[in-house]
Amino acid sequence: MTSDASGTGQAGGAAPDDFRATLHSLRVWDSPLPGFDPGAAPREPSALFREWFVHAARAGQLEPHTMSLATVDGDGRPDVRTLMLHDVDARGWHFASHATSAKGVQLAGRPEAALGFYWPSVGRQVRVRGRVTACGPEESRADLAVRSRGALAAALTGRQSEVLGSVEELARVSAAAWERAGAEPDTPAPTWTRYVLDPAEVEFFQGDAARRHIRLRYSRTPGGSWDRELLWP
Repeated sequence: MTSDASGTGQAGGAAPDDFRATLHSLRVWDSPLPGFDPGAAPREPSALFREWFVHAARAGQLEPHTMSLATVDGDGRPDVRTLMLHDVDARGWHFASHATSAKGVQLAGRPEAALGFYWPSVGRQVRVRGRVTACGPEESRADLAVRSRGALAAALTGRQSEVLGSVEELARVSAAAWERAGAEPDTPAPTWTRYVLDPAEVEFFQGDAARRHIRLRYSRTPGGSWDRELLWP
């Protein structure tokens, strides 16, 4: 039997009608949402981000530290993936990856990026845009040193985004990396790099069940201070 390339009637898959019925039956924000007074927001965005982050975590939001990272490749095509936030401080929003990965190569060629956070349990989103800087070897090694054995093992493979020959190859290489991570917890992963996004613009979105969403955008001025303005939802 040949496969159905049209995407309909596939064995074991959801039929298009089932998919659409499920899609259109979904609802958002059926539980009470927090309020947001933009007039009381702090002068700079990182303080508000940390406040919202802690609130989301305490409200039961799973993995609030996961975020989308958008970059652009050499042909101008956008790319996006999900990864973890490592810190937010006066320098900006921190994350890490291999310099040889797709995102590492894209950031080396065009060091501008956007981050997106979505915390559905509280109906909140945060968007961050700005220039990205690669940290030096010492800070990058320190970033990896505080992470788990599994994170070190994954970093030691050093082949993120390359074509994989088989799942058996993945299992074999990962097992060897796991053993090395346990035996040599201080071993360096040369391509592992910590990055910092210095924000030029940060937007905070508070959802509202009646669709009267509150959007507050911070924009950095040439002098380094922050302008704040409300946006229509």
